[in-house]
Amino acid sequence: MVDRLWPDEEPSSTGNVPAPEVTLLDFDPQGEDKVLAAACFSHLECSERDALALVRRLSHNERVALLAAYVGDRRNRRHRPGRAFERTDYRFELVTDYGAFRDLQRHRMLTIEWQRLGINLGYDMPELVSEAGLSEGYTDAIERAEDLYRTLAPEFGEQATYAVALAHRIRYVMQCNAREAMHLIELRSGSQGHPSYRRVAQQMHREIAERAGHHALADAMSFVDHGSTDLERLESERRSERRRAEKSATP
Repeated sequence: MVDRLWPDEEPSSTGNVPAPEVTLLDFDPQGEDKVLAAACFSHLECSERDALALVRRLSHNERVALLAAYVGDRRNRRHRPGRAFERTDYRFELVTDYGAFRDLQRHRMLTIEWQRLGINLGYDMPELVSEAGLSEGYTDAIERAEDLYRTLAPEFGEQATYAVALAHRIRYVMQCNAREAMHLIELRSGSQGHPSYRRVAQQMHREIAERAGHHALADAMSFVDHGSTDLERLESERRSERRRAEKSATP
């Protein structure tokens, strides 16, 4: 049906110039107020509309303190906030490499929809590959995959996607409430995560705070790691390699 409606639509192409990785498409400007009102509702004797009016008069510090009291003493990221965090939603558009998408796609506590995998959005080259002097070989492998894709695509459009590398970018949207966002962002920003999806989680957190203006909700996500995206992962890989070497050396 879509092909019949827009038969002449050309796919967007950025070459190897990256599109924005994370864009907050839609949010409720009053979302933080609604979460706060929902958090207070069971402790008040007024309507939710009146509860909204009460929380709107709070200062930023009072809002943060109120939300902190509701969330409680979280000792680790597995301690989830209450259902009031489900009162507001966020819709993100992401353009990441296919490998990062596959990791983020595993989250069942959100809605994710994606476009067909292809080569029009270009691909990512990890900094570590460039620093190791392997850019030429990496680019050659990508170009061979793209040549195969172009050969297959005219007659075998679906099958051609199997020639696409994990480094190629894909565009998708994620819809989640604040409770789901906390789970994903805290988990995927962890220091041992892959740099590509760590960047996504960190940017999502900043978008909630800065673009949506939901500063108190962002502050409540206390286990978000905004550290560097490469060194911790590298050290984790080194530890794993040492353990594998020790096991293989054991008689």
